Amino acid sequence: MTSSLVELTASIVSSHTVGTEMSSDELIQEINRVFVTLKKLDTDGTVAEVAVGTTAGPAMTLKKAFQNDQVGCLVCGKTGFKTLTRHLKQAHDLKPGQYRKQFNISSSQSLTAKNYSEARRKSANDNNLAANLEKARAVRAAKNKAAAPTIKAAPLSAKATKATIPVPAKTAKIAKTAKAVKPVKAKTVKSKA
Repeated sequence: MTSSLVELTASIVSSHTVGTEMSSDELIQEINRVFVTLKKLDTDGTVAEVAVGTTAGPAMTLKKAFQNDQVGCLVCGKTGFKTLTRHLKQAHDLKPGQYRKQFNISSSQSLTAKNYSEARRKSANDNNLAANLEKARAVRAAKNKAAAPTIKAAPLSAKATKATIPVPAKTAKIAKTAKAVKPVKAKTVKSKA
């Protein structure tokens, strides 16, 4: 039976690693975890459920997790990320606010690697993105101001007539059509029953 457990373990882990990048240590841990779980299922028939989202503590220290060139996940212990947001959503279904609350991370601590943030900032400054954004906002505001209808109300006096109040063309057309239609009297039909 052990050989079939080994084959099942290899099959499960290999299919898992196709979509997930793992280091050799993570791969060994995954193999052990799957094998132990399958062995418990084989002998006991059940496996104790692990509460999702509850952890004994962070997988690493905050200092190790937030380095200049990379960021690590405190939930699973994976490192090498430039930014954590996507990993948290995909792997742990966590939002950054939930992650910060779970591990008491201050809001001033960025969830991106410091070098990555600085490189992005430098690139934005080199490409003059702030000035371009300001110009685009000014153009959009000018277009919105020009497109906004300006309605000037004519001062109404006691002698206001139909001639002084402009009537939109569509409304005038509908009014003429309504006057042209004559009401038709309905005829009653007697049934031969």
